[in-house]
Amino acid sequence: MQNMHKVMRASRMGLLSLACGWAMAGLAQSVASATGPAVIKVAAASNLKFVLADLLPMYRQQSGLEVQLSLGASGALVQQIRQGLPVMLFVSADEERVDELVKAGWTQDAGQRYATGRLAVLVLKDSPLPLEGGLKAVVQALHKQDKLAIANPETAPYGLAAQQALNHEGAWALVQPHLVKGESIAQTTQFVVTGAAAAGITALSLVMAPEVVQRTRFKVIPAGFHAPLHQKLVLLKGANPETRQFRDFLLSPAARAVFQRHGYDTTP
Repeated sequence: MQNMHKVMRASRMGLLSLACGWAMAGLAQSVASATGPAVIKVAAASNLKFVLADLLPMYRQQSGLEVQLSLGASGALVQQIRQGLPVMLFVSADEERVDELVKAGWTQDAGQRYATGRLAVLVLKDSPLPLEGGLKAVVQALHKQDKLAIANPETAPYGLAAQQALNHEGAWALVQPHLVKGESIAQTTQFVVTGAAAAGITALSLVMAPEVVQRTRFKVIPAGFHAPLHQKLVLLKGANPETRQFRDFLLSPAARAVFQRHGYDTTP
């Protein structure tokens, strides 16, 4: 009988050890999955489409990390962030949208200016519209059926700047019968490239892209025609260390050189 009790105790101890082993194995598996590659989720303004296409491979090579990107009009992205868009860094086409999130308590800090953008008027390569005469000359030369595209001024900072430029030239009322508004500055550019609009006012950074240049002509709009397109980025609440490192990369000299190549001013 005594031997039987010893056997039973040994059996219980064995089962306990096995159960502990299973628990430890499960814990180890949980820790392993928790320490997998960090995800960097970024919401960025559409005018950054081509510059980020250059910057993200640079960062992947440097860090080994992937960046998940959501592109759109800055105002629309702010609305999505407030509704729960799961991103950790917001890279805006203006400063006001960042300041809005800061005041509402959605960010880790006040954000940093990373670049200043420029506008350009864009037409197809074979268009008869007189770019050399400037923005007002283009508007005056539009035929009845012609469309001129800008981004929606209510949600896209580059659209608001386009409206200001047209006002500066006294052409805002004149252009109304021809006006078509894109949801973002990228869509506005696409309207011209595809021929859906005869002309467009868009971001210089987009019209300088090789796939756009080969089909179009453009003229830079003087900076004094509109409020400066200062652009800010900001870390959102809950941003992980990897996202903070990506933010620092976007502010680095190497990234600034890429921004400059795409037509941005990166003077602090």
